[in-house]
Amino acid sequence: MLEAILPRLINLAQVRITLWRLSSSAEHIDFWLNAAAIDTAIFNAFVHSRDAYAVVPAGQWLSLLTVALIALGHVITATGVELAGRVLASPPMGGPQDDDGWWDNLLNTYRRFDAEDAPGIALHARFRNVSAQTVTDAEGFYRVRLETDNATSDALWENASVSLADGSLLTPQPVLQVGPDAQFGVISDIDDTVLQSSILDWKTAAQLTFLHNARTRKPLLGVAALYQALQLGTRGKVANPIFYVSNSPWNLYDLLDDFLELNGIPYGPISLRRLGLREHEILGPGGGQKFERVRHLLQRYPTLRWVLLDDSGQADAEVYSRIAHEYGERVIAIYIRDVDLETQTARDIFVESFVEKLSSTKVPMLLAGDSLVIAQHALGAGLIAADAIDAITHEVKRDQQRATQGEASLDAIKDDVKDTMTVNQ
Repeated sequence: MLEAILPRLINLAQVRITLWRLSSSAEHIDFWLNAAAIDTAIFNAFVHSRDAYAVVPAGQWLSLLTVALIALGHVITATGVELAGRVLASPPMGGPQDDDGWWDNLLNTYRRFDAEDAPGIALHARFRNVSAQTVTDAEGFYRVRLETDNATSDALWENASVSLADGSLLTPQPVLQVGPDAQFGVISDIDDTVLQSSILDWKTAAQLTFLHNARTRKPLLGVAALYQALQLGTRGKVANPIFYVSNSPWNLYDLLDDFLELNGIPYGPISLRRLGLREHEILGPGGGQKFERVRHLLQRYPTLRWVLLDDSGQADAEVYSRIAHEYGERVIAIYIRDVDLETQTARDIFVESFVEKLSSTKVPMLLAGDSLVIAQHALGAGLIAADAIDAITHEVKRDQQRATQGEASLDAIKDDVKDTMTVNQ
């Protein structure tokens, strides 16, 4: 792994050193094309060397100073609480710094995907007055269920804890409580549904993934106010749970977690894709995984109705159509964000085919251009309060004033150029 990536990192450093000498726009474009090519090569090296390091050798000694516990999922059900997370043989990086540049972001991305697993680690979990033991699997993941009473408090969240078996590395794990006041639940994708990812443009998508962080990535216009309105429902109480189900790899968990917090988007359990040991698990589309994960949530809460949100960039309209046919009126509405508003594309036709297929049912599917279109439909369906429309409209206008991803990238380049020129003066 290191032998494959180190030469590319050196090459990237050499390219970066030349940045301060560039004068014309053509030279700048050439620079970024070179950088993107190297980034892609780094990612390719990661993918094709995954088998070489996906499992830590048995018996490897792990220092308590380097093992890290990361809480990934946490919900109360009618019969107990489910906790999930991962143990890694490296400490978490923490949130993005104000002065992080593209080079810092690239290194952090590399560290996320190069994190070593910690299999066979004994853990102790506790919630309320109940505790249980579990052991991490071959990739360091753990999942434990604690049988407890189903009493819920007025708060949407309560705390559990997980530690190593000896009590060290005690890690708080917030637990989502779906109480009787919940009118419905929300299941949402993340990429190009909440977070601008440009998944259809691989060059832009690679740049966003490798060279940006949770502070510089941008949300979809008005998405925070829309999700806040859905969480409040029509009763004005924070009671409706939101679950994020994405095909992004779990390695990006900390970035997505920070992104939600920094942008005021309601938090919820984030279900990401496990990069398995087989090639098809790494490179496959993940549609089957998403279907099963969404289905699992509907089965976990059998009395709750659901609002589903996704985008037209992948085949998720088909996934949600299958869910709607299987669960009928338990699905209130399906909103698919149009990722290419400017033109009518094959993706739009694909989504519209499922809109037509569902027209004979009582489950509406809407191909929507923005948060306001979704909000207007949600208002008519009795999902949000009327005063939420003004808040969403205001946020859309505010978000439109924010620098675009391209402008933000250009500003970052200019800052790096100034810093480099200052150092070389």
